[in-house]
Formats: sequence, structure tokens, C-alpha cells
Amino acid sequence: MEIVVNALGSHRIKSVTVKSFFARSIPALALIIFFAAALVVPARADMKRGFKQLLESVVKIDVREVAFEAGTKRFTGGIGSGVILSADGLVLTNAHVASPRAVEINVTLANLERVSAKLVGWDHWTDLALLRIDLVEVKRRSLKFSHADLGESGKLFPGQEVFAVGTPHGLTRTVTRGIISNNNRYFEDTRGVNGYETGAFNTWLQTDAAINPGNSGGPLVTNDGKVIGISSRTYLGANNLGFAIPSSTAQRVVAGMLREGGGITRSYIGIVPKELQDLENFYSLALNTGMLINSVEPGSPAAKAGLRSGDILLTLNGASIDGRFPEQLPPIQNLIANQPVGASLKLVVKRGTETRDYSVVTEKLESRLGEEWALEKWGLSVRKVSRAYARENQLDDASGVIVIGVQPGFPAAAAGVSRGDIITKINEQLVLSLEVIKAAQAAYETKPEPTLFEVQRNRRVSLYILKP
Repeated sequence: MEIVVNALGSHRIKSVTVKSFFARSIPALALIIFFAAALVVPARADMKRGFKQLLESVVKIDVREVAFEAGTKRFTGGIGSGVILSADGLVLTNAHVASPRAVEINVTLANLERVSAKLVGWDHWTDLALLRIDLVEVKRRSLKFSHADLGESGKLFPGQEVFAVGTPHGLTRTVTRGIISNNNRYFEDTRGVNGYETGAFNTWLQTDAAINPGNSGGPLVTNDGKVIGISSRTYLGANNLGFAIPSSTAQRVVAGMLREGGGITRSYIGIVPKELQDLENFYSLALNTGMLINSVEPGSPAAKAGLRSGDILLTLNGASIDGRFPEQLPPIQNLIANQPVGASLKLVVKRGTETRDYSVVTEKLESRLGEEWALEKWGLSVRKVSRAYARENQLDDASGVIVIGVQPGFPAAAAGVSRGDIITKINEQLVLSLEVIKAAQAAYETKPEPTLFEVQRNRRVSLYILKP
């Protein structure tokens, strides 16, 4: 019996006559292993170097932030993870780890040295935040750090081995191993930490690598150390169910933050999408045609243009829309969000048996949660009314501040102001911004005297006098 073995294409092992399999097959097998090892060793060495560099770029993040609750300021602390992306000290983490409420941020490097950092970018819609390490401090203390590279999340496949790196429960530089369980997971619920909206513009990577509190913001990486995701959420009480923001989303958002000076500007028209799967026959549609408009937000650009719940969006600016599956909705949301604010969009919509054309002028996307503040002398915590909140609650406009906390024994509580009230005027001056109410409080602190509040409660207006 003759066996001819080819290894590495151009290298040919001489034909050998095998009289006994056990007697003669081992040398041939040894040659195969030898040639294979020649390839594997350099590859493994490169992977080892890449993973080592990745480990040296992962940081622990300690955040001290202010919360405005029960009519006072309260300082809280939290721990998360992050990954250094550049030689100039940019650190990528979660928006729920480091937010604009942060008053102090410290980053622990791989050598266990701690340095200060500041927030330079924040986008709760994708749960991503960008920090910058204090390079002056780094230089003064002669510290060094490595930085990681973003990989291509679009090339991932279910079953692929990945590693989650971070600070679970404060345990620095912890590595857990798992696989990609799903590379395109969709969540309909987009209400994130602290009530902020998140996830409408991306799907998620699902992994069974252990992700615990403290892992948030840490990298999900391939075995060569490439960052293909940022750990963000998990199911409490469930095992092996962790989720990460894909690196493709992170790359786009980071570029936008740097370009726009910290935030991401998105357009909004006010439609709530829903997949068409199993509804095509009801709407007399061919498969992969259109997206269902599940609802239209009152007062939104779409509502003003005449769009209705139950309409089918067929095209947007001439581009065909395919929203048959839930996983296809975030790209459609991005298509709208990426349009310039104030642009006129051309929508072709199917309503019943008719096809109609609509022009919708975009507005800037805003969160339903406005900026918060504590008016401690009055015992009040307030939040600015946003346009999104005003629409959601069918208010006339976005003026005023919402009372989110009242401290017993202080002037506001004594006057009868309650949580959920909307303060529209102070001493007959419209509250168009937080600056108005901050100025009124400063005047009160300088010279305490009775202050007149005009308050809206359940669409009824009442007057309250806050006395020193």
C-alpha cells in the first residue's frame, strides 16, 4: 500500500510503501505534525503578544458621582471597567459607568497605578462613554500604558471563542472565557440604567462568558486580543447570558464623539417601528417589503406630517425599507438618525390599499430625561422638562421643571409641593431653563424671603408660597 502526503502545498513528502500501519504510519504522522507546528507556533506567539497587549490596556474605573434625590445632593460611588484605545489616553467604557453626573473619575492601570481621568464623550443611546486619562499626571509620574485595537464584530459567528476582561465585583483584570452565543441579538425594551434610553440603534453580541457587576465597560475580545465588543448588560438571576455592544457600533460612536466634541447628534421623526414578520398577509405585502409603523408620537414631526399607526413605510429618500425581522429595525432607525437635523425626508407609505407620499422634517433627537438639580434650601430635587417628556405626557410645551424629590421639613414640603409636580413659574417668571431656577435659589440664599411657585399638577395650575 502506498500513501502520498502533501504538506504546505509545494513541499512533497516522498512516497513510502506501508507494510504495517502501526509500523510505518507514525513517522509520516510525525512529519505532518512537525510541519503544522512550524505554522502554529508563530501564530500562537502573535496571538499571545496581542492578548498580552490587550490585558495591559484594560483598566478599572472608579467613579464618584452626584445624585439629586429627596431634595438634596447625594454622592455615590461605583466601579466599572474600560479599555484604552489610543496612545493619547482615550478610554472606552459604558455610559452607565461614567456619566455627566461624575464629579471624580479615577482609572487604575495594568501596573496598579491610579490616575485621574475626565469624561470627554457620552452617548446613553448606545451605552458608550469616552474618557481621557490625565496625560500630564502620567508624564509627571513616568507612568506607561498600552492600548488595544478594535476588531471587526461583523465577522463574528455563533460558537466563536471570546474572552470577557474586566473588574467583576472589583476584582481587577479578570478574564473569563466563552463563545459568541448570538451575534445579532435584538432587545425591544430600550430603557436602560437610570431610565435613560439605550439600544434603539444597535443589536448586541450575546456571550456565555461570565459577565458580572463591575465588568461593565470592559472589552469582549477574540483570542488574538482584538476588541470586538464592550460588555454592557446581563440577565440578573440567569447564568451565561451576557451582552456586549459590537465594536462596529463603538467605532462609529467614538468617531462621532471626537468629531462633534463629546456628543452624538441624531435626527428624530417620532415613529415607533415594529417588524412585519407574520403580518404580510394581513397588509397584502410581499415578503421583505416595508416596515410597520407601530405608533406615532403625539406632536412629533411624523404626526405633524400626517403619518399614522398602522402605516407601512416602504421607502425613505428612495431607499427600499425591509423591516421583516426585529434585528432589521436598528439599521432603519440609524438611517433616520443619520439624516441632518432639519432635513426634509421623502417617505413612501402604504395605507390600506393606497400608496402615499409624505415629507417629514427631522428634529434633533432628545432624551426624555432632562438635566437634574437640587434646590437644597427649599428641599427640592428637580429635572428639566424635555421635549420628549412633554410629548409623552401631552404637555403644551417643554417649559418648567419636574419635581423628582421633596425633603420633609423644608419650605417646599411645608408649602405642599409634591413629587411629580411641574414648576412652571417662580415669582411670575417663566421657568424656561434650569438657569432660571438656579438664579432664583441663589437670590433666596442671599436674602431669604417668601417665594411664589406656580405649579401644574394633573393639568391643574396651583400657587404655592415657599416661606423661609
